[in-house]
Amino acid sequence: MTPGLFITFEGIDGAGKSTHIQGLAALFRDQGRQVVLSREPGGTPLSEKLRELALHDAMDPLTEALLMFAARQEHLVQVIEPALARGDVVLCDRFTDATFAYQGGGRGFDWSMLESLELLVQYRPHQTQLLQPDVTIWFDLPPEIAAQRLVQARVPDKFEAQPVAFFDQVRQGYARRCAESPNRFAQINADQDRDAVWLDVKSAVLNRLAQRPTLRPAA
Repeated sequence: MTPGLFITFEGIDGAGKSTHIQGLAALFRDQGRQVVLSREPGGTPLSEKLRELALHDAMDPLTEALLMFAARQEHLVQVIEPALARGDVVLCDRFTDATFAYQGGGRGFDWSMLESLELLVQYRPHQTQLLQPDVTIWFDLPPEIAAQRLVQARVPDKFEAQPVAFFDQVRQGYARRCAESPNRFAQINADQDRDAVWLDVKSAVLNRLAQRPTLRPAA
């Protein structure tokens, strides 16, 4: 059976993730793969309820981090792991890297504490390692440009309403995670036109899969 494939999309709102998630889903479907689209926080009925709390209610930073990982636990058990076991492609709008970027970078929450929560939720004894994405696409965009794109797009949640300085810290959080896992991350310059970004996304994914033959999509 073709092994499952887990690809995550990271970046601040306004970076253009959603458009390219759909494009990559179409690419894999054209190759005969079953694709599961999901998001974090969210992905299950309970996780979506936790998402609403996390995005809109004021709370202590530890409470916020715990909510993110609680939603992730349900998401992993109910959606992601079953899909991977079936051999599906899972495309997820944000995952644990977002928690490190937003809660660790933006909020300044203790990085080692987040690593402990990551270990608690994502360690799989039968694999003797953390369950992590096979590929993480980071849409890197200066916060000032992201803010311009989001003007009048929708009513902002409590994160989107933060000042630019907050998103500078979020960007640094993503950069730190990228530096810690360079083989997993593909950093994409999101300050380009849509077609150029798509070519970079497609190339990054196919190049990484080419390095792992068991995960390579059909030609």
